[in-house]
Amino acid sequence: MANTRVLQETAVRYFLEVVRSGSITKAADKLNVASSAVSRQIARLEGELGTPLFDRRARGTVPNAAGELLASYALRMQLETDRIGNELSALKGLRRGEVRLACTTGFSIHFLPNLIQRFRKQHAGIHFQMSVGSFSDVANRVLEGEADIGISFTLSATRGIKVQHAEPAPIFAIMLTSHPLAASPQVTLADLAAYPLALPAKKIAMRQLIDICCARKNLVIDPVLTSDSLEAMINFVLAEGGIAFSAELPVRHLLKEGRIKAIPIRSRDLAPFQLEVQTLAGRILPRAVQAFLDALVAAIPEADDTARKDAEAQAPLA
Repeated sequence: MANTRVLQETAVRYFLEVVRSGSITKAADKLNVASSAVSRQIARLEGELGTPLFDRRARGTVPNAAGELLASYALRMQLETDRIGNELSALKGLRRGEVRLACTTGFSIHFLPNLIQRFRKQHAGIHFQMSVGSFSDVANRVLEGEADIGISFTLSATRGIKVQHAEPAPIFAIMLTSHPLAASPQVTLADLAAYPLALPAKKIAMRQLIDICCARKNLVIDPVLTSDSLEAMINFVLAEGGIAFSAELPVRHLLKEGRIKAIPIRSRDLAPFQLEVQTLAGRILPRAVQAFLDALVAAIPEADDTARKDAEAQAPLA
C-alpha cells in the first residue's frame, strides 16, 4: 500500500512546482534550491506511491496520468489549507483576506477596478490581486490555483472549470454618438468597412471571429489601427478616429455617460462570445472570495441593457 503520509510533506510542494514549471531545473530556480534536491523529492514521492509521476521528454517534464491525478489532489489540498488559514484569521477578528482575480483586458479597464473599490468600502480588510491575459490564460490561472476567480469572454467550455455565471456577449460596433452610423438600429460588416476601423490584434479571439466572417463574405477590411489593447482602440474612437469593436460590459461606463454608441452587428456569422465567471471545480471558496464572487455576479446585469437587448432582437443576415 502507498504511504499517503508523504502527501503532507515538502515533496508535494516541490512536485507541484515541477508541474507548473515544466522542468526540474526551472522548479529548482523558483524554489531557490538545488536541482538535485528537487529530483530527490520527486524520486521519494514516486517510490512511496509506487508509481512514476512524470514522463521525461527532451523539452521538459510532463505529468503522466498518475501525476495529473496527484496534481489535482495536491492543488485542492493546498488551496483548502489557505482557505482554512484565512477563516481562522477572520475568527480572530483580523477581518482580512485576499481575492486573486484573472481577467481578459476589457474587464480590467473600468468594471473590475470600480467594483473592487465599491466592495472595499464595506470590507476594507480585503486585498486584491489582478492578472490580465487571454481567455485561455484566465482559465489556466484558475485551473492552476493562481487565481480564485476568472472572468472572461470565452469561445468554449474548459474542463475542470466551474462556471458560476454565464451569458451571451454579442460584439458591437463602437462609435461616437455623432458618427454617421450612430442612428442605425444595426449595421453589417460591409457597412463598417467604409469607415476607419480599429481591430484587435490577430492573436485575439474577437479578431479571429471577425476575420472568419469577412472571409466567408469575401469582404476585405483594412484597419487603420490594430492593437491588443481595448483601451487604445476605444480611445481611438473617442479621438474621432473611427469605429472599434467590443462587447457591452467593458464600455458600459462610456455608454452610460452618453459618450459612445454600441450598434449591433447584423450577421449570423459573427457569433457572440460567452461571458463567464469561473472558479476551480470542486473547490470550497474562502469567505472573502465568495463574498466578492457574489458581488461580481450581481454587478454584471446592473446597468442599462438596451444594447444587449437590441442585439438579441436583431434579424440575421441572409
